[in-house]
Amino acid sequence: MHNKSVEEVLKELKSSINGLSTEEAEKRLKIYGKNRIELEEESLLKIFIRQFTNPLILILIVASFIALYMGDLKDFYFIVGIVFINGMIGFYQEYKAKSKIKDLLQLSVPKVEVLRDGKTVELSSEDITVGDIVILREGDVIPADVRFIETNNILVDESLLTGESIPVEKHAEKILPLDTPIYERENIGFGGTYVVKGIGKAVVFAVGLNTEMGRIYSKLKVKERETPLTRAIGNFSKKLIITLIIILSFILVIGLLQGKDLKNLIMLVIAQLVSSVPEGLPIVITIALVIGAITLYKKKVLIRQLPAVESLGSATFICTDKTGTITENKLKVEEIYSLDKDIVPLIFTLCNDSEIERGDPIEIAMLRWLEDNGYDYIDIREKHPRIWLYPFDTKLKLMASIHKVENKNILFIKGAFESLEKLAINKEDVEKLKSKYDQMAESGLRVLAFGYQILDHSIDDINKARINLIGLIGFLDPPKQTAVDAVKAAKQAGIKVIMITGDSLKTAISVAKMVGIHEEGKLTLEGKDLEKYTDEELKNLLYNISVVARSTPEDKYRIVRILQSSGEQVVMMGDGVNDMPAVKAADLGVAMNEGSQATKSVAKMILLERDLSVTVDAIKIGRRISHNLRKTIHYLLSTNIGEILILFFAFILALPQPLYATQILWINLVTDGIQDKPLVLTKEEVWIFKLNPKTFSIWFIDKIQIFRVLYFSTLMGLIIIGIFYYLLKTTFLDVAITLTFLNSIFFQWANGLQSVRELPFFYNVLENFKANPYIFIVTTFIGLPIQVAIIYFFPDFLHCVPISFKDWMYPFLVFVIAFFLIEIRKWFEFLLFKKVYNI
Repeated sequence: MHNKSVEEVLKELKSSINGLSTEEAEKRLKIYGKNRIELEEESLLKIFIRQFTNPLILILIVASFIALYMGDLKDFYFIVGIVFINGMIGFYQEYKAKSKIKDLLQLSVPKVEVLRDGKTVELSSEDITVGDIVILREGDVIPADVRFIETNNILVDESLLTGESIPVEKHAEKILPLDTPIYERENIGFGGTYVVKGIGKAVVFAVGLNTEMGRIYSKLKVKERETPLTRAIGNFSKKLIITLIIILSFILVIGLLQGKDLKNLIMLVIAQLVSSVPEGLPIVITIALVIGAITLYKKKVLIRQLPAVESLGSATFICTDKTGTITENKLKVEEIYSLDKDIVPLIFTLCNDSEIERGDPIEIAMLRWLEDNGYDYIDIREKHPRIWLYPFDTKLKLMASIHKVENKNILFIKGAFESLEKLAINKEDVEKLKSKYDQMAESGLRVLAFGYQILDHSIDDINKARINLIGLIGFLDPPKQTAVDAVKAAKQAGIKVIMITGDSLKTAISVAKMVGIHEEGKLTLEGKDLEKYTDEELKNLLYNISVVARSTPEDKYRIVRILQSSGEQVVMMGDGVNDMPAVKAADLGVAMNEGSQATKSVAKMILLERDLSVTVDAIKIGRRISHNLRKTIHYLLSTNIGEILILFFAFILALPQPLYATQILWINLVTDGIQDKPLVLTKEEVWIFKLNPKTFSIWFIDKIQIFRVLYFSTLMGLIIIGIFYYLLKTTFLDVAITLTFLNSIFFQWANGLQSVRELPFFYNVLENFKANPYIFIVTTFIGLPIQVAIIYFFPDFLHCVPISFKDWMYPFLVFVIAFFLIEIRKWFEFLLFKKVYNI
């Protein structure tokens, strides 16, 4: 519609300047439907089912049915209970987040003035249709895509759609080329944007999903990527179950060849299967993510999906918008250049139609400057009454007013430099100002010129005014200091930041330099420039690009996908509908609380306080959580595999069964259950903030993790079975089994306490207790007393016998041996990888 005249548009839409008849409007409502965009909502059932599709959970469910088939109801109820509790915690957290989102997204449906049957009526924006004539005034939200048919100094804020922070002037009489980009369509109003100033009439040509915003939303069919943790756990689970089946089948065959009882063997294998599968891991992960979500909420971040917490720790790129996130979204007078300083407050006050609470953003910025510099603009206006006003003219790009100042009539004028230059009589001064104007514009400022004329006669035509052009005002949407700190912190953490904005390239570069995103040698592009490159070419370029200006939704989406194809974990921040496809496609889509409902509906995280620093702080919390999960995974895998190796070595050596099925389940409960959950409460180790972020994408189960697991589990299996072999020769079988039971627990407790830090325990001993006092407390005051009680008060329950005081030296000796073997491994790694720890 932007390439047609008003008459052609009305004819094509079969409408008129008097609007539609009520009857015709009702017909069209049936054809085009309501003017609204329905947002898809995930059902509660789908959220609930998702809690039970984790590979580890599925393994546990299978194990529970095996236990049920074998008649072991205790194990069946135990496993099912864990699975159910884990699922309900996850469901509750997502449901709570979903409810919070609904509260945040409750927006009232705006009213709009419409011409029906030639009369002005007020209707819900949902009830307008194609061909309706709408009247738009200052403050109105444009209800649908419209073609202006009348405009009177109308300015529209389109930042929600285009990202452009400066209001756009609209001209009904303009006819534009067909290929005019969205942000240059000066005769079109887009649904969801709003009128900043002026008044106009427009004809609706698209409603609902057919609007520009609806078109973007309807394209949104992006399959979300799994988080690094989900991918790691999924791959690990498949390998784990295959490995367990092979090893346990081997144990079963050896046991049968040795003539052991089939029923006992099967129960032992099932118990070991249940114990070996780290069923505590899903619930520990959920607890870690819930704690992370709560911590983030206190930091003004709302998590919509729990896995997003972990995704934060793996972020390698942040693609951020500019307005309001990096900048304050408030125009500010950045620079004033005036040949007459005394006239500045008069120009700012008198040639100004706004109030400090409402009006044109530029004029509000001028009033704020007055306040900051001790001027009372209300008092100045009262002392110098207005005699005549020439309102802002969007064609001439100027505004003028005449005031009584010291018994003289003075015309004050402000506007575009090129407009005022034509009226200026002080040509020498104009040349100086022109040089200054170019300098200010190149620095990314939006520049207005101002001047005055002392009158001895009235003015009937502003074009006949002859003024002294005496100054320039440079406006900037200033960057937040927090954004400067956030960019610095992100760079230290190895995270690259790209500013993707709808603003002009000059403005974007200027702001990017101020906050540290853009540096010498970095590339800057406009969205249209991206079309010159293939995806493969952009893969390399994006690593050196700091700013993409004048971007479209397709540009943002393409950037996210290209970075992901290079193995990057992308955080995409946005608030407008134009950001929605990229926000959903990103590994972590971040929306703003005050942003569009549609974008919030697809984001995994919502910033309740719009600031880049909030996202960077959230990434730090995400890294801490990822690190704690890594420690927990190591602890659970190493101890569980260690238990398997105890049985494996015993059967290989044709020794008696070293542990009973119930003891294996108890070890799993007392050691894993008591120590794994406090591990997620560990405070951060500062050095992780300086790691390459790609580390976090693979380190849940990487080569170092596998080495540590095998190191511990192999030593555990060999040492425990070695002591068991010795005990068989020096004491009774039931005492040897009881001590093996205790030795296994104490060996694993040593592992739990050593898992608090990756650094050696004796490298600043107190840091271990500061980092996580809880694990030391629960091990000493809960784990140990329970274990003593079970040995002496309920020995039959776990096939144990009370042991002498002297026999307690074995578990304590095992604890010390295990502790120092881990310490040796830690010192070896510390000395080998000292650079990694940045110490």
